[in-house]
Amino acid sequence: MSDVEREPTEPRGGSTESGGRGPAVDVLPPRDVPLGGPRAMTVRRTLPQRSRTLIGAWCFIDHYGPDDVADTGGMDVAPHPHTGLQTVSWLFSGEIEHRDSLGSHAYVRPGELNLMTGGHGISHSEVSTRRTTVLHGMQLWVALPEEHRNAARDFQHHVPEVVRVGGADVRVFLGTLAGITSPVRTFTPLLGAEVVLGPGATATLSLDSAFEHGLLVDRGDVRVAATLLRPAELGFLAAGRHELTLTNESDEPARAILIGGTPFEEEIVMWWNFIGRSHEDIEEARRDWMEGIRFGEVQGYDGDRLPAPELPSVALKPRGRLR
Repeated sequence: MSDVEREPTEPRGGSTESGGRGPAVDVLPPRDVPLGGPRAMTVRRTLPQRSRTLIGAWCFIDHYGPDDVADTGGMDVAPHPHTGLQTVSWLFSGEIEHRDSLGSHAYVRPGELNLMTGGHGISHSEVSTRRTTVLHGMQLWVALPEEHRNAARDFQHHVPEVVRVGGADVRVFLGTLAGITSPVRTFTPLLGAEVVLGPGATATLSLDSAFEHGLLVDRGDVRVAATLLRPAELGFLAAGRHELTLTNESDEPARAILIGGTPFEEEIVMWWNFIGRSHEDIEEARRDWMEGIRFGEVQGYDGDRLPAPELPSVALKPRGRLR
C-alpha cells in the first residue's frame, strides 16, 4: 500500500497519570486516505502523523474494512515498488493474493503474518481473492536502519499460536510477548501482536520497558492507562513502561493490535512507497522504477504496474520520531 498524504492530522491528548507526569497516552486519530492507482480503495491511516513519524521503527499503518467487496470491489493494488522498509500484512477477514519480484506467490489470511523485505528494492501486487466476501485488515511498514536499508529482498510467512493472558487471546507475530517469541526476522527490536479481549474482560501484559508502544483498536472500546481508545484510534505510549493493562469496556469482543520497538533515532525520508535518507535517495528510486530497473518484475498479475507520481517541486526533508 502507498500514498503518504501531505497533511496528516493532529493527535488528541490522552488522560494524565497520577503524579502529573503528562499524558499517559497520546491518541492519534485516523484519517481517510484513498490508495493510488486506477482501482482506488479507501483506508484509515494512523501513522505517520503530523506530530509523530515513528513508533519504534514502525512508520506506517493502514487499517481498512470491514468492507463488503460486492459493494467496494475489494483490493486490487497493481505492482508497485518498495525500498528501505519491511511490509507487514495482517488480516481479520478475507484473503489477499500476494505476488512479488522475488517470485513469491502467497496468500494473506486471517491470523497469519506475511512480511516482505524491500531493502534495496522489491515490487509486489496485492489482490483480494474471489473467495473474499468481507475484506478487513491492516498493512504496516517498518523502517530499516541505515546499516540494513539496502538488504536483499525477502519474504516470510508465519502462523502464530494463540496464548491466553487474563481475559485476552494473544497472537504474537513479531518479537516477544506473553512468553512467546516469533521466529520472524526483523532488523531492529520490534513487537507486533493481536489482542482479543472478551466482553468486559481485562488483561495485563508485561512489556519491555526499553520499547515505546502503540495500540490500535480495531473494534470495541478499550481502556489503556486510564485513556479510552475507540475503534480506529491509535494510542501512543512512551518508553519506560513495564506493563500495560487493557480493559474492554464494550459488551462485545474487542480487538486491538499492539506494536512496539526501541526508539528509532535515525531521520528518514518517506515518499510514496520509498524510504530513504535524502531527497536524492527518493529521486533515484523513482527514476529506477520508471526506467524498469532494480525492482524486478511481478509475474502473474493481470494488468499494468503503477506509475510513480511526480516528485514535489521542493526538496523532501528528513524527519525523525517527532516532527
